[in-house]
Amino acid sequence: MYDYYKRHGRDLPWRRTRDPYHILVSEIMLQQTQVARVLTKYPLFLRRFPTVQSLARAPFADIMRVWQGMGYNRRALALKKLAEALVKEHGARVPAEREALKALPGIGEATSGAICAFAFNKPEVFIETNIRSVFIHHFFKDRAGVSDAQLLPLLTRALDRKNPRIWYSALMDYGVYLKEATGNPSRRSLHYHRQDSFEGSNRQIRGKILKILLKKPALGQVALGRKLKITQKRLKPLLACLCKEGLLSCRGNSYNING
Repeated sequence: MYDYYKRHGRDLPWRRTRDPYHILVSEIMLQQTQVARVLTKYPLFLRRFPTVQSLARAPFADIMRVWQGMGYNRRALALKKLAEALVKEHGARVPAEREALKALPGIGEATSGAICAFAFNKPEVFIETNIRSVFIHHFFKDRAGVSDAQLLPLLTRALDRKNPRIWYSALMDYGVYLKEATGNPSRRSLHYHRQDSFEGSNRQIRGKILKILLKKPALGQVALGRKLKITQKRLKPLLACLCKEGLLSCRGNSYNING
């Protein structure tokens, strides 16, 4: 695996830094998003919000303007809230302790482990799709429905505790290679879910709503429906959900990007 990494390891900008904030941003961006898309947005985001403080004080609409095209827009709101929490509770520093990281908005088991490994070189165990592919391919060749609980003991034993940062990078790149060479072993995971089509989905319409309101704030529900060319019956619950999640605010019958 290390030999493969030396010859074919990906040159990714978040691997060239030890800045915990920069690595945190990359890990949130990489959740459910292809590396190629993150490569475009990551430098733009950090140029606009170079520090925890600058992100914490930025209006959410400004964050969304940079985030456009990344999808899963709740992550942008989580980053905003996360930065605010870091300023308020941690003196604008990213904590190196996994439990403290998991207490922050938008950070779960896998992301907290990745931040510990990549930002602080701590030997924390975590699983993501490429890691899952490697262990299923090598240890469960003829099995389907493999759970992460079955993989964790193997991963714990294999982890390079002296240099987890490089070990995880090599493991992930090897997982990318396996997916291309053998098909995706993670399809045999108990946790694998095929993503629904994006075209025409509620997720696509939610993104379009935010994009419209970034360009033209304070639109009402009827005007939004006309622009989107969808029925009010379909639009109303989407707007209600966006407001509940904190992405939109509603005053009277006018909707705006929150903040």
